[in-house]
Amino acid sequence: MYIVVVDDDDDVLEWCRIVLEADGFAVDCFNDPAIALNAVKVNKPDIILSDLMMGNLDSGFQLAKNVKALPGYEDLPVIIMSAASTRHGYDFIPKNEEELQAMQIDAFLAKPVEANILLAKIRELHAKNIKG
Repeated sequence: MYIVVVDDDDDVLEWCRIVLEADGFAVDCFNDPAIALNAVKVNKPDIILSDLMMGNLDSGFQLAKNVKALPGYEDLPVIIMSAASTRHGYDFIPKNEEELQAMQIDAFLAKPVEANILLAKIRELHAKNIKG
């Protein structure tokens, strides 16, 4: 399985790379959502894992919206990871499936994320996407 990770924090990118590659995933990491979007257009991943705030308050949501607007990418799972809800007083955590759909994402994980929780969510979304 091929995963694209997008985060403006190099430490988070490295942690994700280590965790995901140790579990057998192919991983590409990007610290800029625009560059990531261009790369995704060239080589479609199985899942995108993105930070929420990168430059703008909603960069991750915008990336998800842009990806899902691409023909053939509508069902590509996007996971947002963010510390916004815990560090900055924002409440971006979706409360139900309808809010996830409105945000055009498939999961939201609060940072710091435990490796086993991240891997379980990736497997769950990939299995759900395959069954489609």
